[in-house]
Amino acid sequence: MTNQFKEELENGCKKLNIILSDRQLFQFFRYYELLLETNKVMNLTAITEEKEVIEKHFVDSLLLVRVLDQMNENSGKAEPIKERFSKGTCIDVGTGAGFPGIPLKILFPELSMVLLDSLNKRVGFLNEVISEIGLSGIRAVHGRAEDLGKNREYREQFDFCVSRAVANLSTLSEYCIPFVKTGGFFIPYKSGKSQEEISEAEGAVLHLGGKMEGTVFETLPNSEAERAFVLIKKVFATPKKYPRKAGTPSRDPIS
Repeated sequence: MTNQFKEELENGCKKLNIILSDRQLFQFFRYYELLLETNKVMNLTAITEEKEVIEKHFVDSLLLVRVLDQMNENSGKAEPIKERFSKGTCIDVGTGAGFPGIPLKILFPELSMVLLDSLNKRVGFLNEVISEIGLSGIRAVHGRAEDLGKNREYREQFDFCVSRAVANLSTLSEYCIPFVKTGGFFIPYKSGKSQEEISEAEGAVLHLGGKMEGTVFETLPNSEAERAFVLIKKVFATPKKYPRKAGTPSRDPIS
């Protein structure tokens, strides 16, 4: 691991009040190496420069920690959300090259994580990363959210669902909310300019069994890039008809 990589990642994490162990730093570095190696033969990311990968993939994925801290502050005497997340079950829908799921798993070793992606080649890469950097309690699954969301093994089995997938929030909610247990949370990563989209998705979220409990806006350290994290709590079971068959959620979002 280069000193420059270590310094960049530590500085970015410090601004999130995160201190990484030597093992975690190595895991991030090896992940970065595998990402670059595989990206030569498979289109995983357009971002390859070391500093940008650290900022726009690794630190961006870990921004959720700030959101969990804020949820802790607002929870009063309720169970601390950050503690629940760190030892709970989570699914990352449309994970792509493993963001945010793998960085979150590296940070929280006791977190049980499923990485879901529709492209089998990417799932192969994810499994290589999992094996190479020594992660346990995490698996990559090949499938479509529309199909697995109806599967008893996955439907309403997770405390949390996260996604950085680029999709309209109404559509993304139909993909993701069915995976969440009643009382759990779906927390999508959206751009900071998504207020209108978030507002327009409120009806779909309610229809799917969720309730918007607020939006947390964050700015990436060392950058002006903004993120909006929508806090969607699962308040009742998702109606059985959802998610609809493949292609329908994106073609005809719930209004």
